[in-house]
Amino acid sequence: MNRLTTAWGTHDLTRFPEDPRDQLRAWDAADAYLLRHLAETGAPTGTGDGALVVALDRWGALTTALAVHRPVQISDSHLARSATRANLTRAGLGDPGAAGVRLLTTRDTPPERIDVLLVRVPKSLALLEDQLRRLAPALHPGTLVVGTGMVKEIHTSTLRLFERVVGPTRTSLAEQKARLIHATVARRDRPAPSPWPLRYALPDGIGPMSGRTVTNHAGIFCADRLDVGTRFFLGQLPVPAGRARVVDLGCGNGVVGTAVARTSPEAEIVFVDESHQAVASAEQTFRDNAPDPERGTFLVTDGLDDPDAVADSSVDLVLTNPPFHSHQAVTDATARRMFAGARRVLRPGGELWVVANRHLGHHRQLRRLFGNCVTAASDPKFVVLRAVKG
Repeated sequence: MNRLTTAWGTHDLTRFPEDPRDQLRAWDAADAYLLRHLAETGAPTGTGDGALVVALDRWGALTTALAVHRPVQISDSHLARSATRANLTRAGLGDPGAAGVRLLTTRDTPPERIDVLLVRVPKSLALLEDQLRRLAPALHPGTLVVGTGMVKEIHTSTLRLFERVVGPTRTSLAEQKARLIHATVARRDRPAPSPWPLRYALPDGIGPMSGRTVTNHAGIFCADRLDVGTRFFLGQLPVPAGRARVVDLGCGNGVVGTAVARTSPEAEIVFVDESHQAVASAEQTFRDNAPDPERGTFLVTDGLDDPDAVADSSVDLVLTNPPFHSHQAVTDATARRMFAGARRVLRPGGELWVVANRHLGHHRQLRRLFGNCVTAASDPKFVVLRAVKG
């Protein structure tokens, strides 16, 4: 837990899920800089009912600090939304509805009018573009638009994007390695639509998905191409028999689970990701390519930690390419939770297959958790690991 003091109060904030081993903070200098700027300049913070929008808030720090102004948070992340709920409750504000806070996803219809737009610059420029273009019709010449991010997150391309979609843009001086982005809304008769989702045909030579078209919404990993780890994994996938239940964990655009559906048409495929953009991508990819589009289930949730989403001992096979970053931080916390969740949902004899960079050493964690782990395939960069639940 870490404490953030602002003009609107002091708040103890955490990431989600809370993990005492995770020392990563739920806010950073960019969040603090933006809140300080709003307080020092007396900038308007909206009048409720959608007037104040906080886009891409990472762990709810901005939304919690500004809760008195009844903000609308727009987030792609299930974890960020869960953290926001927990931080609002910890601040004594109750659930979002009781606090007058609205939590929207990046797939929801945004407010019709925005008087203040605060943007936490994400790692993905594509997600930033998609959201700015979705929100642009609600902006007006009097809208205050301020972005924030660490210096290493704000590039020339970031500023050009604000300039192109919103209007004239400038940056602040850096404070504690953070910057603000100030954009003035320019009148435009017809803001250009978002170029997302992106659809493209996969290359040949990758098994059952060769030449198939995938759908990629903005912000998912390697949205404009097939990443090399997944390409390697596609050549090594097991072929489950009969009506097996298979989980594509951290599904991204769903290409792995869809490949299994094409080789095992009777299998039930469950696509799981904490990103709303990813699950929307997976659903479209599956429906366009699966022999039976009705044999897919699509869940936006925190991995496999929720027993109401996927029951204990109900799955035959889990496939995953776990991330090793949380925003800019390198961490294995997400992978550890994914492995533990996989063990919970697997039936005895069920298998977890993992593709990962060799240097990450996931085999050690899998052996501790499952009591076994073998290398099913490898190349100079990647390994495919298989663990069996006893």
